Amino acid sequence: MPLPAFILIIISAIMHAIWNMLVKKSRHKTVFIWWMFIASGGLFTAALPFSPESFSVPERHTLLMITIGAACFVLYHLFNGRAYRGGDLSIVYPLSQTSMVYVPIWGILLLGERLSLPGVLGIMLVIFGTFTVQLQRITLNELARPFRDLRNPSVRAALAAGFIYSIGSIAEKTGVKNYSPWYFTFLLVLMMLMMMSANLLRPKYRRYIMEEWREHWRLILCSGPIMMASFLTFRYGLNMAQVSYAVPVRQVSILVGVLIGTMLLNESYGRIRLIASLIILAGAALIRFG
Repeated sequence: MPLPAFILIIISAIMHAIWNMLVKKSRHKTVFIWWMFIASGGLFTAALPFSPESFSVPERHTLLMITIGAACFVLYHLFNGRAYRGGDLSIVYPLSQTSMVYVPIWGILLLGERLSLPGVLGIMLVIFGTFTVQLQRITLNELARPFRDLRNPSVRAALAAGFIYSIGSIAEKTGVKNYSPWYFTFLLVLMMLMMMSANLLRPKYRRYIMEEWREHWRLILCSGPIMMASFLTFRYGLNMAQVSYAVPVRQVSILVGVLIGTMLLNESYGRIRLIASLIILAGAALIRFG
């Protein structure tokens, strides 16, 4: 993987983990995520006059990829918000990032990508680290925990988020291939905001919109530049690298998420989750040099 792409994706990973922490700290997750997109979309719009690239109308295929990506990522956020209602950040966040299990498969089958031996080993380390992060003790009996935990609604929602995200990643890679990552991201955010706004028109959410703003307006305003930085750096990095490598490398965010969960949110089993995160980091390093 080229070094510039690697650096951009690492920056994106850090920003991604931070805004997930903000979601965890909110009360009404779905409403808070909508406010985050309002903040990032507003910031994006304000930055358009300063864009280094000129706008061009996307072709039909690019618009299709934007629509597919937006639908997948809206579902990802809905499942993620549901998972955070009852799950720890340091367990839900790694599980919601399991897209790296599926993305190399889609990349090989749909995009014709090829993986080197170090790259394959790196992806396997990332998958093993994500499995290990769910353990509470290092015992043979504990190895069955991830499968027993499938009965947990938070775990199921997080795993569903990871699968749906993998489909969106393929749409993104196809979309930014022949179109500006800046304007692709802008149109993607707008499309997602429209879909989320339609969902928030339902009576079960409308009464929480202003309540969430009054309680967490500072977090919402902070989320705008964080989310925008996460989106842009990943899509520019994705434009320079294979999606089969880009998505697993972004899982460095799991290390950041675990550190935030154990050190700032006082979540349990920090030692095991930290070791698992370091395994993921080692996998990302192999991918970088593979």
